[in-house]
Amino acid sequence: MARLPRNLRPTPILTRSRVVLEIASELVADRDQPYNQAKVMLRAQGAADWPLALFGSSTVEGVDAVVKGEAALAIINPAAALGFAYRGEPPFTAPQPVRSIGVIPTSDQIVFAVSRDFGLTSVEDIAANHCPLILGLRGQHDHWLHAMLDHVLAAAGCSLDDIRSWGGGFTREGLLPYPDGPRFGALVDGTCNAIFDEAAHVWLNEAAQDFTILALSETTVIKLEALGYRRSTLKKKDYPGLPADVLTLEFSGWPIFVHAEAPDLLVTRICAALDARKHNIPWEEEGPLPVERMCLDAPDTPQHVPLHRAAVDFWRQCGYLE
Repeated sequence: MARLPRNLRPTPILTRSRVVLEIASELVADRDQPYNQAKVMLRAQGAADWPLALFGSSTVEGVDAVVKGEAALAIINPAAALGFAYRGEPPFTAPQPVRSIGVIPTSDQIVFAVSRDFGLTSVEDIAANHCPLILGLRGQHDHWLHAMLDHVLAAAGCSLDDIRSWGGGFTREGLLPYPDGPRFGALVDGTCNAIFDEAAHVWLNEAAQDFTILALSETTVIKLEALGYRRSTLKKKDYPGLPADVLTLEFSGWPIFVHAEAPDLLVTRICAALDARKHNIPWEEEGPLPVERMCLDAPDTPQHVPLHRAAVDFWRQCGYLE
């Protein structure tokens, strides 16, 4: 085969870097290998430092990395968590200088499943009955679920410390409560008697067959909305195992975010790259990542944080914003 003309030939740096990026892309998609979270670092060839890092994070670890300058870009789940960082509300002690470039669409809700032996119907019943729940919680200690549980329990009149004082407790281990996994198995065999988690579509139907899915009261939801959360409903039509619709909170959206003072040119390049590569990015539905609506507020793309100024300009030029 003939070599490409010099003016069309990729530079050696491009070839070597793309080899590594393409290998990494395949590895993170391989469910049989354990290293599936990526942090990409870029520099001028031969430089001593790596000034540009892009972090495929999912927790407040990403906020810390962006604020400290350890990453130029990060991601967090859910969108509401970034709103707490932006406003400086607990668990954050001060407003964090973060701005969004868009929210990856995801539609999700929290689920609080408990043993029917307690006779509970709402989260507020936990405090009213001093229930000694043994909660099975997510193992990742910086997952937003832990902060959110604290907020939910406080709004409903109790805390994890209260539950411990009533003879209950909690364990933190594992990932999602997949119906065929150990966390859900612990609920079935009685090792724990309650689970608080997200990803309703993964485990709610199975849980609703033998356990009570607790609702939040309107009063509690109003308190949580004042903090910055958004209400949602677990609908019987979507989850036939439910006896009725259940009022809960959303756990939707994965914001891609940068530092508030990130250079405009860098943010513009990031937005352009995202738009150019959207056909290569899988998400929860078929087709390309819908970048055109990631800057718009919707149930699966909740905008809790302002867009970076350069992102506003770029998406407007694309016709995605008015």
